[in-house]
Amino acid sequence: MDLRPLGSTGMRVSPLGLGTVKFGRNQQVRYPRPFDLPSDREIGDLLALALELGINLLDTAPAYGSSQQRLGRLLGAGRGDWIIVSKVGEVFEHGESRFDFGYAHTIASVEGSLRTLRTDYLDCVLIHSDGHDLRIFEYAGAVDALHELKRRGLIRAHGMSSKTVDGGLRTVAELDVVMATCNLDYNDELAVLEAAAQQSKGVLIKKGLMSGHIQGADGVERAFAHVFAQPGVSSMIVGTINPDHLRSNVATLRRVLSTPV
Repeated sequence: MDLRPLGSTGMRVSPLGLGTVKFGRNQQVRYPRPFDLPSDREIGDLLALALELGINLLDTAPAYGSSQQRLGRLLGAGRGDWIIVSKVGEVFEHGESRFDFGYAHTIASVEGSLRTLRTDYLDCVLIHSDGHDLRIFEYAGAVDALHELKRRGLIRAHGMSSKTVDGGLRTVAELDVVMATCNLDYNDELAVLEAAAQQSKGVLIKKGLMSGHIQGADGVERAFAHVFAQPGVSSMIVGTINPDHLRSNVATLRRVLSTPV
């Protein structure tokens, strides 16, 4: 897969990114079927396969249970092979999520992620919105904290995993990367993608396969075709712990991207 620019950040990412929530959390998730957490060996094999298939983007978060801890153990000297996107604002503990978008918490969260992932920088950090996107911009300290972390060189780019059109547009206006929802059943945020394309901001797509609810190979192909027909899409994040699913997704996306519009 040919790498794509992540907006004007200077980074280039694979059009398919590997979501890692299933590496560390199987409680309070919205997937259609329950699953057991994979072993470290299974995760290591999946990461090696992803690299072999041309994937260089990992999406993780403190809210993904033990995902970051396991990645920190497993990436080792291979950390430089990856563009790592993490998040701030949401913490998942004792089976529940809690949110904190304050300045001090954001700084501490990123510093904690750096230790956990055993790295001295994060490629991109997104605010993990609770749905009140504009309130986070206007009244919390997270945005100022991300600017400071970028100034200090601890993060290369910043953004928000937004949940509203207004929040996505504000993200495009003020930050480097927006993570937005787009799929066959939900297109409310297309204006965000268009604005990002116009302003050369990075676009990461979440829920493109409707959290695993897309049915059949044809459905997956139509979903990929729909997402990548939109302007400015840098990468679509798909979470899996199944090697066959990963191979199939890559093969399908390659076919979609090679088909003339």
